[in-house]
Amino acid sequence: MCVHVWTLLLLLMVPSVYGTHAVSDECKDYDVQFERVFSVPGDVAMINCTLASPDVFNLSTASYKVEWYHVETGRALRNVSRRVLIRGETLWLLNVTVEHDGHYQCVLRTSASACFKQSTGLVVEHPLQGECGRPRKAYQALTVGVTDTLSCPVGDVLKTLQSYGVTASVTWYRACDLIEDGFDGHVYRDRARLKIKDVDSRNNQLYTCTLNFNLGGVAASMSETIEAWVQEDYCFEPQVLQPANDLVTAAAGSRLTRKCQVFVPCIGTVPDDPIVDVLWLDDIDFISSNNSQRVFASQPRVWRASIPRKGVWMESVLTISSLEEADFLVNYTCRAYSARGFRQAHFAALPQETDFTVAVGCVLGGVAALAVMAVVVYSRFKIDIVLFLRSSFPVFYTNKENDGKQFDAYVMAYYPLNCQLDVSHGVLTFALDILPQVLEKACGYKLFIAGRDCLPGQAMVDSVHDNMLASRRLLLLYGASPFPCTHRHHPHRHDNKHTNINYNPNNNNLGEEVCLDPRCQHECTVAMHQALMEGTLKVVLVELEEVSAAQLALFPESLRHLRRKQGAVCWWKDHRQHQQSKLKCWTTSTGKSSPSRTGTWDHKEVHSPGLLSPSSRFWKEIRYHMPVRGKTVAPPERTTLLKV
Repeated sequence: MCVHVWTLLLLLMVPSVYGTHAVSDECKDYDVQFERVFSVPGDVAMINCTLASPDVFNLSTASYKVEWYHVETGRALRNVSRRVLIRGETLWLLNVTVEHDGHYQCVLRTSASACFKQSTGLVVEHPLQGECGRPRKAYQALTVGVTDTLSCPVGDVLKTLQSYGVTASVTWYRACDLIEDGFDGHVYRDRARLKIKDVDSRNNQLYTCTLNFNLGGVAASMSETIEAWVQEDYCFEPQVLQPANDLVTAAAGSRLTRKCQVFVPCIGTVPDDPIVDVLWLDDIDFISSNNSQRVFASQPRVWRASIPRKGVWMESVLTISSLEEADFLVNYTCRAYSARGFRQAHFAALPQETDFTVAVGCVLGGVAALAVMAVVVYSRFKIDIVLFLRSSFPVFYTNKENDGKQFDAYVMAYYPLNCQLDVSHGVLTFALDILPQVLEKACGYKLFIAGRDCLPGQAMVDSVHDNMLASRRLLLLYGASPFPCTHRHHPHRHDNKHTNINYNPNNNNLGEEVCLDPRCQHECTVAMHQALMEGTLKVVLVELEEVSAAQLALFPESLRHLRRKQGAVCWWKDHRQHQQSKLKCWTTSTGKSSPSRTGTWDHKEVHSPGLLSPSSRFWKEIRYHMPVRGKTVAPPERTTLLKV
């Protein structure tokens, strides 16, 4: 009963909406537009007149006005509050009903008495049962595994509303559920796009976008439904990796080849053929693939890849068999076409000029490499090189024998007396026995050794001062514990022949008793004064035992400073290496391990040929610090001394 009453009211209202004017047959008829307008009851329908176009008449020479007619009734349409609105060339039906289904004719009349007409079909459909969207759907694809976007197909409506200054908003629905902005990876973008993060099979849904706006005092809306389908196998726009928009130089008449490498990223199953065309072209036209021509491009080679990126590689090679003048400064472009779009890159050839840049660069590079090698070799073999030059070319060195000095080196043995006698015995053995055998007998140096070269009856202070001034170097021998030492009672302490021993019980260090030799103490004072204050004496530190950090902290500050500044020649390194060699030989020959005796003073070991050879690393370093002799002596490297 209600339906019949509503239909009757509509029929009674028709005369108020439609006029009684008939459309003139004198107008040029452009028939019915191919594209129809679709709507559902309750939505807004927008119908545009396309006759106001330069393709129809000259808009600049004549003004015009637009009239709208309902074709089925032949009646003219006019503005009706909250139902019909005409603005310019656009007809708005603000509340569509099923009765609005039909054709609407736009009649355009110009000031030059010209007339044109065209009809547009409006289709009004009810929503399908069980669905919330429109029965007519747009189809849009989403790519699995990436972030993709859906676009609401209401762009023309938004553009028209924007020209009116009307604001609008878009609301999105998935199936029948409202999508909140930012919820579950859905983000509203601009005014009519929906961004979906990490697309998967759950996005195979119907999405409806509703455009909400206010027009003619009416709160209106227009909806569109999108059927989204997720593509699991998909290839993106191709990427041209080579050439790289660069320049190459080549000589005229030479052969030039360049690769065009194209990569097509894909997800899912990688196709054998990504449907991409790779072509070369110059500034005028495409380049032929006929290899009988002077300039030709090869057919693309195609292969699939999954590491490091999944996709399809394509490669085409451009060949110029003989470069001519016309080939230079031409942009040779590689272009990759696909349904997703196309990319391109190019290169140009420049004539090669004769220059010596490469040759000069090679020469300078070679010189730099030789210089680096020379520095490395010299730093590694500096001592050997210097000793070789001294022995081979003595005429280039100043003879030191006429400098007023009597000795080449003053030997100072710094050790604790009557404390840790194994150490003091080793230092004395080295000073009185080993040094003379090698430096004096084998190398020809003259040494002053206290206890061996002191004049009888000479005062200790005068002996130290005079003989140190008469020496070109000072060899300071020390062990690992030459300063504070634990006092131990020795059964022969009162029977030994050493004199000038000062036991000072007041100079204790953590319960230790300091044992000092006055001559040794005076020698150290004079030596450090001449070396550090006056700079008249060069001190060579000879370290007989390995010194730990804790032991080094007990050394006098002047000696620690000198050791940090110039280092020390370490006898214990050669001694340890010699013991390790003997241990290896013992183990190899007997199959048994031998106990290590590193750090002990064995009489036979310290007089072994390997340790007393002037060609060993230790003695080479000692000779390197000794004064240069201005005359040729027999090469000590060939001499190996044994203690007699």
